[in-house]
Amino acid sequence: MINDAVQVRSVSRRYGSGDSAVTALDQVSLAFPEGTFTAVMGPSGSGKSTLLHCAAGLDRPTSGSVTVAGTELTRLGETRLTRLRRERIGFVFQAFNLLPSLTAEQNVALPLRLAGRRPSGARVREVLRQVGLGDRARHRPAELSGGQQQRVALARALITRPAVLFGDEPTGALDSRTGREVLGLLRAMVDGDGQTIIMVTHDPVAACHADRVVFLVDGRLNGELAGAGAEDIAAHMAKLEAVPC
Repeated sequence: MINDAVQVRSVSRRYGSGDSAVTALDQVSLAFPEGTFTAVMGPSGSGKSTLLHCAAGLDRPTSGSVTVAGTELTRLGETRLTRLRRERIGFVFQAFNLLPSLTAEQNVALPLRLAGRRPSGARVREVLRQVGLGDRARHRPAELSGGQQQRVALARALITRPAVLFGDEPTGALDSRTGREVLGLLRAMVDGDGQTIIMVTHDPVAACHADRVVFLVDGRLNGELAGAGAEDIAAHMAKLEAVPC
């Protein structure tokens, strides 16, 4: 029996009030099963990043509920929510966000140090080997390529063994070849390690590495594709973007 790593139930997110209020998400309900790779796509302003931020506990929904690894986030205070994000959730963004003065292994160990835990050298080396950087542990970001820096960011996200890994355009700053390498690594994490991944992307080539693609339009769900290739995903996106306002 497959359990859900993340459940989003009737989530709405509104910003502002009165006539100037903006509804970024409108009654969105989704389940993300454990050990699966989901891509989230939609036209600009569709609510993709808002969905990701609410699902990951970076933003609180105006209404509805979010459950990650069996814990409902909307009931947690800030201290417990911060602890859960540190221990159960991993993040990878378009910007690598590495500290330039630290080596790769020091950057990877940083989340544990911030949580007041003593990093295991063996665990740090393990995740660096997992992302193909076992021989780059002592290198600083300036000594690494963009793809290698994103691999360090991935290792940093994996150091706590998160229940779910969230990616916000994780290959957006990479060239196409390096982007494919990172996407292949994400795919291998799902297939080989049972990692759950939820990724926002605008790129159909990136999205086709996922098990399914969920589409948003104007803050609402607008269908999904399972096992689709890049051409089918691009065609679906073209239809969504062609819909008149």
